[in-house]
Amino acid sequence: MEKILLLTAAFFVALAFQAGAQQGLESDIIKTSAGDLKITFIGHGSLMFAFGGKIIHVDPVSKEADYTQLPKADLILLTHHHGDHLDAKALDILRTEKTQLILTEICAQRVKGGRVMKNGEVKNIDGLKIEAVPAYNLVHMRGEGNPYHPKGEGNGYVITFGDKRVYVAGDAENTPEMKKLEKIDIAFLPMNLPFTMTPEMVADAAKVFKPKVLYPYHFGDTDTAKLLGLLKDRQEIEVRIRKLK
Repeated sequence: MEKILLLTAAFFVALAFQAGAQQGLESDIIKTSAGDLKITFIGHGSLMFAFGGKIIHVDPVSKEADYTQLPKADLILLTHHHGDHLDAKALDILRTEKTQLILTEICAQRVKGGRVMKNGEVKNIDGLKIEAVPAYNLVHMRGEGNPYHPKGEGNGYVITFGDKRVYVAGDAENTPEMKKLEKIDIAFLPMNLPFTMTPEMVADAAKVFKPKVLYPYHFGDTDTAKLLGLLKDRQEIEVRIRKLK
């Protein structure tokens, strides 16, 4: 039975890899204690994970890929309600009767049938431990006292795949909550101005919570070489650059 489950999981990973490759999407394979985790880098804040026979989409947005050609979702995670993270068209394409949707309170006002996670909550969904981390601005503002992402509105998520902990920060800066994270194997940290972090902010946070692998994402026109330079002496943190503008 265990062999059949492993073969089924491998089949789903292969399907996800093929679907992404057809659109020129980059992918990485991460070894975990419970089998391979395949990460597909769709674009901007949009990611896809294939693990244990399940497909997990994060912030799917139609302009980043043709979602009709990608696998349907077993689980969708929405970090917040802005249009480059919440796209009803993509959700309609990916959702089935069995899809579980995790979202914020504001997202739930716009999308029906989801389960709200508040900052700090932890849930176990389809065998995955999911932790909601506050995602907000400390410095960058639309105007005085009006941050681009107010505290309490957005989530980042730590998802545990086997023995690997993956942190997808959403739209956040180098907050105290981010710096308190522990044992993060893979981190996706946003780096686009003026909405999220500078390379210096990303480096500051990474030096504190020390992810083993760091993917800057949602970085727009920010020069990723700056981050590489800032972390060049931190051998314990591997910075990987992928197509995630």
